[in-house]
Amino acid sequence: MTHILHIDSSPRGDRSISRSLTKEFITAWKQIHHSDTITYRDLGRYPVPPIDESWIAGAFSSLDQITSELAAALNISNELIDELLAADLYIFGIPMYNYSVPANFKAYIDQIVRVKRTFVVGADGYSGLVKDKKVLVITTRGGSYSGGPLDFQEPYLRAVFEFIGITDITFIHAENLSMGAEERQQSLAAASTAIQQLVTTW
Repeated sequence: MTHILHIDSSPRGDRSISRSLTKEFITAWKQIHHSDTITYRDLGRYPVPPIDESWIAGAFSSLDQITSELAAALNISNELIDELLAADLYIFGIPMYNYSVPANFKAYIDQIVRVKRTFVVGADGYSGLVKDKKVLVITTRGGSYSGGPLDFQEPYLRAVFEFIGITDITFIHAENLSMGAEERQQSLAAASTAIQQLVTTW
């Protein structure tokens, strides 16, 4: 049985294309894998706070140095990391904002990339602790950016996930969504096809 962590980051609600595509994946998955567990988090409607000085102090303190204030600053991070580690497969819906990720997803990343929880520093450098997981990132983009000089989204997300130990990463890019009705429809159809293929092969 697979435990899926499904996260949407678009603030657009029902008008969000990335939300509709992650929902399409989850709906198709549940039709095949009836007993799988799905945990859902909506960063678009309920963003997590950015890290602050107390968070940093708590994250880099030893257990005997953590005060109640510092422990409280890490509560949300602990909740998010526990949620992450409990899942086997991650489905992230992430629109492209200014060639990268929305601020709410960046805040999420900052909360989960944490020393001694999702990575450690040893004699040989950094080592990720999040092992044997799969990630599917579904992005939505107004133009065509894949592999181009302005795509800071996929390279950044790959680097971050690999840093914490996740190497099985798949991207589905719904591009050219602002380039006219025909190109938009072609891109959405291609994304749907890719989703269906993944559901039946994973």
